[in-house]
Amino acid sequence: METLINDISAAQKASWNKFSAGWKKWDDLTMKFLAPAGEAIMDHLGATGTSVVLDIAAGTGEPGLSIAKHLHGGKVIITDLAEHMLEVAREKAAAAGITNVEFQEADANALPFADNSFDEISCRMGFMFFPDMQKAANEMARVLKPGGRIATTVWAGPEKNFWVTCMQKNIKKHIDVAPPEPGAPGMFRCAQPDLIASLFRNAGLKDVAERDVPNVVGVNGPQQYWDMMTEVAAPFVAVLSKADAATVAKVKADVLADMTERYPKGNVDACAMVIMGVK
Repeated sequence: METLINDISAAQKASWNKFSAGWKKWDDLTMKFLAPAGEAIMDHLGATGTSVVLDIAAGTGEPGLSIAKHLHGGKVIITDLAEHMLEVAREKAAAAGITNVEFQEADANALPFADNSFDEISCRMGFMFFPDMQKAANEMARVLKPGGRIATTVWAGPEKNFWVTCMQKNIKKHIDVAPPEPGAPGMFRCAQPDLIASLFRNAGLKDVAERDVPNVVGVNGPQQYWDMMTEVAAPFVAVLSKADAATVAKVKADVLADMTERYPKGNVDACAMVIMGVK
């Protein structure tokens, strides 16, 4: 089991490092898209003053960088599995003049921090990729101080996220894609209501609650949607990269047609869930 977990983590690290350039290119759009999820996390955490905050699976730095702006004497430790993603986060921090942040490679299943180290913990869109989600929840609870707050976001169900299912269904229409193993990392792995909440309760957290967080993918139309998804969405890129040009063209035509029918001007509706708890 431990070998499998390590293999999954290594594969994900390589994938996120590979796609860091695409995330950097699309950072402005993706960060605006994900901002409501970050705001929902920050609303629960309420981190201010001298708080020491841990941001797990932060990618290009959010919501950790935004949290840091609210601290005076406190700091945020921004972590991710992929060092190239953290390089983008460092560049953003430097450009914004944010100095009360530190960056560290870290695996959520084995956090390199002592017990009771952090006042608050954030984790935006990370849980669905963790090899062992209960172990990750346990690790977060371990390093959180008694009375500390934690909040995470994951994607709600496919029926609320056409921005994902549009690509999925049109790829499957033209390419034979093997179904994922049950419980394997993926976009909707955590969509079942109370799933993450149960992990939090099992980890010993209390006052656990969850709610939907609507948001919008702010592309300007179907073509920009396609361009973004084929540069930042690793699972889709992996499948398309193995198909011939004619097949990719068919997938693209159907994706553009579906998007034109449903969201001709872009601004695609999406929905996340925020799950909160207290130690």
